[in-house]
Amino acid sequence: MPFLELAIPSPLRRCFDYLPPKGETEAEQQANIQPGMRVLVPFGRQTLVGVVLVIKTETSVPTNKLRAIKSVLDTEPSLSPELLKLCQWAANYYHHPIGDVISQALPPRLRQAKPPRDPVVEYWQITEAGTTFDPSELGRAKKQISLLTLFQGEQKLSRDQLKADGFSTNLLKPLIEKGLICETSSPLPPVRHTQTPPQLNDEQQVAVDAVSEKLGQFAPFLLEGITGSGKTEVYLQLIAACIAQGRQALVLIPEIGLGPQTFSRFEQRFLEPMALLHSAMNDGDRLRGWQAAKSGSAQIVIGTRSAILADLPNLGLIIVDEEHDLSYKQQDSFRYNARDIAVKRAADASCPVLLGSATPSLETLRHAIDGKYHHLQLWQRAGNATEPEVEVQDIRDAELHEGISSLSLARIQDRLKAGEQVMVFLNRRGYAPVMQCHSCGWVAECVHCDARMTVHFGKRSLRCHHCDFSQRLPSHCPDCGKDELEHKGPGTERLEMGLKQHIGHYPIVRIDRDTTANKGALQSLLASVQDNKPCVLVGTQMIAKGHHFPNVTLVVIVDIDTALFNPDFRGVERASQLLVQVAGRSGRAEKPGTVIVQTHSPDHVELNSLVQRGYHATAIDLLNERHSLMLPPASFMAVVRAESSLLASTEEFLRDIRKDLDPQGGRLLGPIAAPMTRKAGRYRAILLLLMPERRELHRVLGLLCEQAEKVKAKNSLRWTVDVDPVDLY
Repeated sequence: MPFLELAIPSPLRRCFDYLPPKGETEAEQQANIQPGMRVLVPFGRQTLVGVVLVIKTETSVPTNKLRAIKSVLDTEPSLSPELLKLCQWAANYYHHPIGDVISQALPPRLRQAKPPRDPVVEYWQITEAGTTFDPSELGRAKKQISLLTLFQGEQKLSRDQLKADGFSTNLLKPLIEKGLICETSSPLPPVRHTQTPPQLNDEQQVAVDAVSEKLGQFAPFLLEGITGSGKTEVYLQLIAACIAQGRQALVLIPEIGLGPQTFSRFEQRFLEPMALLHSAMNDGDRLRGWQAAKSGSAQIVIGTRSAILADLPNLGLIIVDEEHDLSYKQQDSFRYNARDIAVKRAADASCPVLLGSATPSLETLRHAIDGKYHHLQLWQRAGNATEPEVEVQDIRDAELHEGISSLSLARIQDRLKAGEQVMVFLNRRGYAPVMQCHSCGWVAECVHCDARMTVHFGKRSLRCHHCDFSQRLPSHCPDCGKDELEHKGPGTERLEMGLKQHIGHYPIVRIDRDTTANKGALQSLLASVQDNKPCVLVGTQMIAKGHHFPNVTLVVIVDIDTALFNPDFRGVERASQLLVQVAGRSGRAEKPGTVIVQTHSPDHVELNSLVQRGYHATAIDLLNERHSLMLPPASFMAVVRAESSLLASTEEFLRDIRKDLDPQGGRLLGPIAAPMTRKAGRYRAILLLLMPERRELHRVLGLLCEQAEKVKAKNSLRWTVDVDPVDLY
């Protein structure tokens, strides 16, 4: 009798053995069930969707205690053996339940207890009979007559074309029944003309040649290029070389908002089918993109971090754009880093992986310096563009207009009068981060978190940006009853309102989470900037990544101090990356650019190093500092987080699981209250593990997880493991 080893989405870090469905012969079982197939199984009192990992002839569980699966949901494996192997590696590396890892590799539609839907028909074409058929013979069916006439002229139509011409797909059924049109899976012939690739400069050509030579074998590369140096053009020409060999290319981007513009830019260069994958897509579109990638019909797959787990049967190249970006690290549940999995996946697929950034993470830069990654560098801007001039502006005792100095305001007005565009950057949304009573000192704080509420003036509300709790904006102090409430510090909403008072005759475009919440809002706002007419673009880090605004010649960074003085040991690294990325939006075309950095700390050592010597030199200094302190990447780190309704229960749990553990040569610290101890009404604490060797880190984590699963959780306690954490929150 065969036994089935399944991965089931549960908090338990192990697999489960089951029997095949009842009533089937052994031959039928072997023919119907394969690894990678989804099955419906009883699990406790629930019925869940599991995935078959192994079909075996032995089990350590008594046969009379095994349950049979209820049904097989697939006719062919949903996940390939290669992807199953990658998921098992990721579950082991990140010490996360294998069932949840594999569940996240499936699109949402396939996590449900339903057979997979066939791909939705996207194209229809006229048949031979329809070509010679007289539409007038359809009688009074005027819409059918019009539709058939359209087909006779166009031969083939897509779902989008039908919708654009005002036809419902319901009208297709009677014409299909009459044999006049039929469904087809082949896409429409391309009607656009692809762009001719521009001439590469010497640095770009060296990069393209170096990676092209490694197509067909594993080779990790760091492409370190200043902003505007033409990294995307390097990507495009490498993808063309990959496709020419008949293989697929996977391109990871850091933000969902960059998806449509990246897809559009690639469409202008390639006629080959492409797929877009990200979590903001509806389930149907996401399934279709996933199916196109899995079948190999999509030769280029563009996506955010979750796309690294897409099934690609013919993978030939992986590109991770802005590899330093924190969004590649998932911050809840399965805390994986898509950049790091990309390197592992490239090794498994024997293909190159290219990590691109103007501000590479210290981990990646360390690998390049040590020779583990090939290091490619682009030090000149593409075309005739030059690097922007950076000015550090001391705003101590300066007059500020809702956060913007008088000098900066005058410079903004000068650029607008010259017909140019300006970007004002502040990585804090809302109107003001603090509401305080001037009379008694009361501060608006979240009732569920150890955090202050942010003022959202337009919506007349106070909102916690950690748990999303909100309440109406008070008109009087709830403590003393006086109306002397003050709003302290600027947010993007306040900047927008302040700018309107001074330059309201020019468009002010604000881009942050509040203004882009609705579908299509971001694309609409970006379109209003891309017409190159004078305007001011106000925003958070959403505008700092990957966008190309050729008429932006001035960038004003309103508050860099908050980032520079972050208590996290990575604070200066991230502040440096953010400043360089934002500054890189200026002067990307013919017109020279300027960057004004407003600060109350003009003598800050790292800030001045960054301005005078650039990111690379500053990063080398930070690497040396980390080495002296034995902090990552000079060591290896993991965090075990726990949270419950009582702080005492959280700390007791962490004390119990660390008992008798001796991290040889390393440090195991805690329980330590998390930097934000209370969040969403739950109390959080951590264990911090620092080890000089990665192997020893995983040995200790394995013991911690083994002990944690033995401890009885109290007060709805939950715990997670975070390997290679990007923050301690």
